[in-house]
Amino acid sequence: MIIERTDKFKREYKKLPNNIKESFKKQFARFVEYPYAEFHPSLRIKRIQGTNDIFEMTITMSIRVTWQYIDNGILLRNIGRHDKTLGNP
Repeated sequence: MIIERTDKFKREYKKLPNNIKESFKKQFARFVEYPYAEFHPSLRIKRIQGTNDIFEMTITMSIRVTWQYIDNGILLRNIGRHDKTLGNP
């Protein structure tokens, strides 16, 4: 599976504290285990309202990642605080 990252995702990821980066790595490992099947419940994956192909997943109760499927993989779009990230997926 191909995993691509937008420049925005890369910038926002660098700003995160180390404990959140570790939480991301743990949750992302759960995601890539079954990216096209039933997701691990802790990921709380759902489609973002008003979009057809952008999804969110939970990293912590306040941190979200937005992503979408691309040919042969996924594109990580944004990461950060819930309201800020979902307001600009």
